[in-house]
Amino acid sequence: MSLPTCPIPLGDYPRVLLAHGGGGRLMHRLIDELFLAAFGAPATRHDGHVFTPPAGALAVTTDSFVVRPLFFPGADIGALAVYGTVNDLAMCGAAPHALAAAFVLEEGLAIETLWRVVHSAAAAARAAGVPIVTGDTKVVERGKGDGVFITTTGVGVVRPGVELAPAHIRPGDAVLLSGEVGNHGVAVMAAREGLTFTAPIESDAAPLWPLVEVLLTATGGAVHVLRDPTRGGLATTLCELAAGAELGLEIDAAAVPVAAPVGAACELLGLDPWYVANEGKLVAVLPGDHAPAALAALRGHPLGRDAAVIGTVTEAHPGRVVARNALGGTRVIEMLSGEQLPRIC
Repeated sequence: MSLPTCPIPLGDYPRVLLAHGGGGRLMHRLIDELFLAAFGAPATRHDGHVFTPPAGALAVTTDSFVVRPLFFPGADIGALAVYGTVNDLAMCGAAPHALAAAFVLEEGLAIETLWRVVHSAAAAARAAGVPIVTGDTKVVERGKGDGVFITTTGVGVVRPGVELAPAHIRPGDAVLLSGEVGNHGVAVMAAREGLTFTAPIESDAAPLWPLVEVLLTATGGAVHVLRDPTRGGLATTLCELAAGAELGLEIDAAAVPVAAPVGAACELLGLDPWYVANEGKLVAVLPGDHAPAALAALRGHPLGRDAAVIGTVTEAHPGRVVARNALGGTRVIEMLSGEQLPRIC
């Protein structure tokens, strides 16, 4: 993602944020010269954004983003904050309408770093087709933050006739995955630990609403539930769906796509890619007779070119996920009691 060069005259402007608590002339300059310049100045200065609700049901979501390092191959905390919230709306069947963003900055953060984060968030919002309409900025003491924390809240408009929930899952449904798993978590871990691999591994962070829209159109809205397998990865998402539906999921382990470099990196690091976070993938559960059309639609979009049908829903073993390998052996997939990788989304 190509970002503009920071034009703030550093000889006139403090190189780092020094004033704990923000406020005053420095914070006003930050808002005017950085945030409003990147996100677009509102017609009127106010403490919030007023808009007429669009027709249809509304979805709202909020999430906080804390990641170390702030920048990693394929994305950064700014893009992650936008895409993560837009994707949560998409999993509700909602097109993004507006975002709010709150930035908590650690005292001593370099202006150039903040500039990159803010402009990356702005570029991600443009890519997702959603404006950032309001927000907040706070500064905490040095050592009391981790550079930048971002909390984003999103409002979206639910596509008419779409109602997504695990309770709608039925025996015989197909389970689809939109692409390779584990890329995001491995990219962040590699950047954090200074690891390099023969083949580069990048985060899959991307806005999923265009892919969801294609899927809903191809199936006539027959999708029962959507989830993005972020924290806890694919395995945790599948376990949540099985528990919520009170039905079993039977997964073909060989059908789950994992990029060869990611698989090799996970083996080296002692990780299971099924449990590694993703930021640009979705899991869809829908009637089995809609699976061929759904799969063709996903594969016809750049974000879904590696999509696969990975399993089915069964009345057997309710609330549990069972994976079958190529030799016919099975294993029960459990949720992790902790995190494989800390602070990656």
